[in-house]
Amino acid sequence: MSDQPPRIPRQSKPAPASAAARIFRCRSTLSPLAVDGFSPAARRRLCGDRRRLSHRLTFTRAEVIRYRAEVAERMSISGVQDKVSLRYIDGDLHPCDRDGDFILKPIPGAPLPRSTDQVPANEHLTMQIAAQIFGIETAANALVTLADDEYAYITRRFDRRDDQRLDMEDFCALSEQSPDTHGRNYKYDGSYERIGHLIRRFCPAYRVENEKLFLRVLFCYAFGNGDAHLKNFSLFTSPDGDPVLTPAYDLLATNLHLPNETALALDLFADDHETPAFRARGFYSAPDFVLLAQRLGVTPTRSQRLLGRFTDATVSTQVDNLIGRSLLSTEAQADYRAIVSDRRRALAQG
Repeated sequence: MSDQPPRIPRQSKPAPASAAARIFRCRSTLSPLAVDGFSPAARRRLCGDRRRLSHRLTFTRAEVIRYRAEVAERMSISGVQDKVSLRYIDGDLHPCDRDGDFILKPIPGAPLPRSTDQVPANEHLTMQIAAQIFGIETAANALVTLADDEYAYITRRFDRRDDQRLDMEDFCALSEQSPDTHGRNYKYDGSYERIGHLIRRFCPAYRVENEKLFLRVLFCYAFGNGDAHLKNFSLFTSPDGDPVLTPAYDLLATNLHLPNETALALDLFADDHETPAFRARGFYSAPDFVLLAQRLGVTPTRSQRLLGRFTDATVSTQVDNLIGRSLLSTEAQADYRAIVSDRRRALAQG
């Protein structure tokens, strides 16, 4: 097999960018730009010291789906979405079956109940809110435009360092859960408290990592992410040689597309516990997360401070501004705001 990835031929006359794609915002940070593309800082985070990164790719979603089917047996990324690995070559991103630098996720091929075409912009916005406003370490990411003028989400792979692949295990593997042992819903069979127990077992600095876990679970609830299952949390080896949580990935407001799904993918507590507040209200509110923090070993001072950020008026304005700068449609922005507002009201209840 050649070391060079197969290239999808460039269209002779690429379609012009849509009006939405000509909004001059950094395709990664959403900060204002004089031209469409990436800010220098975003480009460095996405591809190091390389001087150029095109925000417009040379292939269509149909070609992505066809290519994925051709190389499916050789690809190392899992999941049901039509995602492919990309390799950086001279400023452009090209599909490859191994040793990719990025993962690309186009609009899903299977329609969702709502706003299927908004999935890439949703994931991009949610990841940016997590990083920019709540200080969650996330995988570098951006929105690009395919040759058919559709958006696609890209994220830089973080499981490599100094050209070496890192040992990385998700919490299904760490829990020794698989379809054979726990059935088809194996990745939803667990709790966030149980993840915390495993972090305590595997991570020397478990107090730090469990606080990170608490913040991420709180964020998922606050932003309508009902699909943060066991495979969406992983450990890898830090530069110091210790197991730590990887950067966050697969953060999106799934409630935008699946309005009837559960509030969270996993139970909060390992013993099916329900707080008096939950029994009275029927939804999670501040007391539930206070107890989760306590069980994870997060100090009351820290947990209250983190909880307070999700109801703080200044932070809410920052979130609203970033939603307004996003590449979601006007209708999807309104729906996204409604989800966030509903969860903010829930978290404000003591």
